[in-house]
Amino acid sequence: MQPSLQPRQHPQRAALHNEIHARPPESMNAPLAISHIVMACDAAQRDASREHVATLLRDHHLPQPDAQSTHLRMDLGPFRLRWELHTEFVTWTFMRPLEADAGSHLAGEREPATAAGVVPQGWLPQLPGQCLVSLHLWVLPTRTFGTDSLVKHLLHEDTLVASTVADGHGEVYTDFAIHADGFSRMVLLAGSVTPRRLGRLVQRLLEIETYRMAALLGLPAAREASAVLAHAERELAELAESIRSADHADEPQLLDRLTRLAGKVESQYAATHSRFSASAAYFELVDKRIGDITESRLAGLQTIREFMDRRLTPARSTCEWATRRQDALSQRVSRMSNLLRTRVEIEQQQSSQALLGAMNRRQGLQLKLQSTVEGLSVAAITYYIVGLVSYLAKGAEKIGWPWSPESTAACAIPVVALAVWWSLRRLHHKVFKA
Repeated sequence: MQPSLQPRQHPQRAALHNEIHARPPESMNAPLAISHIVMACDAAQRDASREHVATLLRDHHLPQPDAQSTHLRMDLGPFRLRWELHTEFVTWTFMRPLEADAGSHLAGEREPATAAGVVPQGWLPQLPGQCLVSLHLWVLPTRTFGTDSLVKHLLHEDTLVASTVADGHGEVYTDFAIHADGFSRMVLLAGSVTPRRLGRLVQRLLEIETYRMAALLGLPAAREASAVLAHAERELAELAESIRSADHADEPQLLDRLTRLAGKVESQYAATHSRFSASAAYFELVDKRIGDITESRLAGLQTIREFMDRRLTPARSTCEWATRRQDALSQRVSRMSNLLRTRVEIEQQQSSQALLGAMNRRQGLQLKLQSTVEGLSVAAITYYIVGLVSYLAKGAEKIGWPWSPESTAACAIPVVALAVWWSLRRLHHKVFKA
């Protein structure tokens, strides 16, 4: 066996390499019915979704999904299942083939069958999470006699949106409305689109609807944030006026109010920033997916991009405006806090300078007082030293000291006083020089 020539591998190499092939589109052939459901899920519901799909596969005696798998494609006989686990939601896509004459069902005013109709009815309503998107998509072979009537029968004519897609090889119709069954609807005429390109086209159309709704999750948060931001802006304006006219005694209370306001703004920013960032990413994905379907206009009808530009742009602008407003308010609160803090620090410095001046004055008074009592100190020290000299003279007189104790003490007074005064001056000089 030839030894391996590969160097030591990064532990994530295979996973990262295969990421480019994750969730690939599959080949499709018209006519086809697709039901696409998106469930918004938290972490626990995401785990429950994996168990829910495992239950369906177990009921059909099929292999169970891997514990780490994030997407699954499986043929269950009457329908095919595509299950995908995303960060914030889980997508369930059910597909079933239709009869070859599905496009002629308008003759009896009958709608084509849906893929959700063959999914176990006791299992489907139990999908974990909250439904964010539910869409029926019918993929029909090509435009035939009566196709226009079928489209009008399935969709609301007054809100109809349509365009040619795939470089003019197919046509797509939708009304972006939720119908009586709770599903929105879309019709795709495949025309001459090849099976693999048709699979990519269907996936892009489903992603447009999915990412559109995911992006709009930021709109309620932006509307709620606007009320909080408006109140915070008014309070900040009141604080700015109060700071301008406040005296020293009011500053602690103003600083406390400003600190509370800063905490409120930052808390609201932390609660919504991730939502606004996700919405911005989803809006970009919607633009990218619309560009991928390479649509062009059908006579008399607005395209998907035109509809999105008109109806989605206000929501996008609202989210972006809320983000900018949060950033601006946070910066204004920070500037106001720095201004008030600087004012307090300046006043503290002035108080410190006044305190130091008072200490200097007290020290000067102490030095003057010390100089005043310095003469008394010299006299007291001289008195005690001369007393010692007198005692010494009395003892020395017995051994022959020629002067009397009183004379000795009298002579010693000027000498001792001068020596004490000179010593104190030397000590003062050394202390002040140090």
